Amino acid sequence: MIVPGGVDRSGRVRVIPVLLALIERLARRHEVLVVALEHEREWCQYPLLGATVVNLGHVAGGRFIQWTVRLRRLMAALRWHRGRFDVLHAFWAGGPASLAMAAGRLLGIPVVVSIGGGELVWLPEIGYGGQGSWIGRAKTSLVLGTADAVFACSRYSLRALKERRPDALWVPWSVDSTLFDGSVERSSGPPWRLVHVASINPVKDQVTLLRAVRLVLNHGIRVELDCIGEDTLNGSVQRTATQLDLEGTVRFHGFKPVDEVVPFYHQAHLYVHSSLHENTPATVLEAAAAGVPTVGTAVGLVAEMAPDAAVAVPVRDPEALAEGILTLLAGEHLRTRLGRAAQQFARTYDADWTAAQFEAVYARLADAQNR
Repeated sequence: MIVPGGVDRSGRVRVIPVLLALIERLARRHEVLVVALEHEREWCQYPLLGATVVNLGHVAGGRFIQWTVRLRRLMAALRWHRGRFDVLHAFWAGGPASLAMAAGRLLGIPVVVSIGGGELVWLPEIGYGGQGSWIGRAKTSLVLGTADAVFACSRYSLRALKERRPDALWVPWSVDSTLFDGSVERSSGPPWRLVHVASINPVKDQVTLLRAVRLVLNHGIRVELDCIGEDTLNGSVQRTATQLDLEGTVRFHGFKPVDEVVPFYHQAHLYVHSSLHENTPATVLEAAAAGVPTVGTAVGLVAEMAPDAAVAVPVRDPEALAEGILTLLAGEHLRTRLGRAAQQFARTYDADWTAAQFEAVYARLADAQNR
């Protein structure tokens, strides 16, 4: 598995929970080597959840030099660890995928690629996405055109991916549903508890979320919002909260490990989501596993789960987001029904299911390669 990072040896900080859940399940039955491009400054190796993690370390120099050195280090890691693997799986279609494709072709190993999120889009207003430069477009086209299999994590992303790869597969990222499992029933508000889990950055568009909360308060509905996630915008969103007079309503908790986030899900009446773009927001699945319905923008998995297991609204529309929040808070039966449907979705497409889907593709490609 070739990953950009998210596999810290602690298993709690600087991790991607859905990736850890997949690694743990694959390592129960297979030999798994996880190669991280630059999770640590120095080259290092350590065990994690039954797998072995090799971090390639920092590489100085220009883009071509960095890529070349990392490819050499990747090849050395693959050869050192028994020298033969049945399949390489890259996350996502950027640096990890280009390195995996090169190594796979040199070693004669099939390569599969999971699309992460922004590879197929360009949002010029915030400078986000892989389609904003000719290098990004060329790299993505090359990877998608030559990979042995390509996965999308939501049907929302699958539509765009199938324009380039008609044989692309839908395999949603999944969580360990037992870790988040909780009762759908909640004591009624006020106060009504809302939760939002995401790093504070332009793509997540927390400003729209705050404006929606202000509109909810203007309707005389008492809500409390817990925002959990690393701040990458130097306090600008917090200053917006102050300007909107939300200091007593919104609490910013910063980064928290997954196990410390679970109680927030169990106390929440709604999960709120305001992203401009997503592939599979894992936090929506975490909330779903805890029995919490989501009101969010119609991107990624929210667009897929709506209307039966979520409420989807347009991006950058605080009025629509506020209306969705008000509708669910006013309707206990609807809120409970969506919560149950969301929980069923998370339990059906859990981490065990996802691992099994990947294993089936791995086996097919390895068998074809051997023949």
